[in-house]
Amino acid sequence: MIGNWSVARFGVRFGRAGRTVLRSPAPVTYGLITVCCLIFLIGPAAGLNPGYGVGDGLLAAQRAYFHRWGVVPAELFEGAPRAALTPATALFVHGSWVHLLGNMLFLYVFGVMAEERMGRLQFTLFYLGCGYLALLGYAAANDDSTQSLVGASGAISAVLGAFLFLFPAARVTSLLPFLLFLPLRFPAWVVLPFWAALQWVAAGRADQGPGVAYLAHLVGFGVGFGYAWARFGRTTKVSAAPAPAPEGENQP
Repeated sequence: MIGNWSVARFGVRFGRAGRTVLRSPAPVTYGLITVCCLIFLIGPAAGLNPGYGVGDGLLAAQRAYFHRWGVVPAELFEGAPRAALTPATALFVHGSWVHLLGNMLFLYVFGVMAEERMGRLQFTLFYLGCGYLALLGYAAANDDSTQSLVGASGAISAVLGAFLFLFPAARVTSLLPFLLFLPLRFPAWVVLPFWAALQWVAAGRADQGPGVAYLAHLVGFGVGFGYAWARFGRTTKVSAAPAPAPEGENQP
């Protein structure tokens, strides 16, 4: 499964004066979050639906559910039409509460501004296409694996990559474990490459830790950044909106 983000991020601000970016509605981002949450709540991983049973029965139901809707690399390249759809369906399936909440937090924080910059339709196609390619890339590198792969992290990694290109000066408030989780603000061009470097290191040690598809994170991040560069090039200009009346900072 994809999960375990290495840098917990909960605020984005832009501009030299540290002004908070005023955000317009982002229906696609909010819709993706809603769909992922609803699918998780009615599925066996949430543990809330008594129809899936308890104990060993629940675990068996979870395995069957992930196998049906997730990506199984060993089956993906056999040519079955159903398997070809799994890199898309897997984007809406999550393996645990922590997996879901971590992904949705990142999507909420970074997706809103990316959607506003790209537009609704383009952002939708970008999210689904890059997420598909991220999972496909992981499956191609592990084509003999029979482990089910689920989660939106590949698509969200693409959002991070695009965000880095579109908003490199945005101030990112992060919680870093090795700094005792103190909230610190850094530019996106510092935080996001650092996050990608952590994924690279973790990918090299993937066989020594939990089943997290770090390679899918890297593929998604690279594809997202590359798309933003090719699509927007040097035409990207972002200006900070005036700060509202001083009633405290807006934080997502």
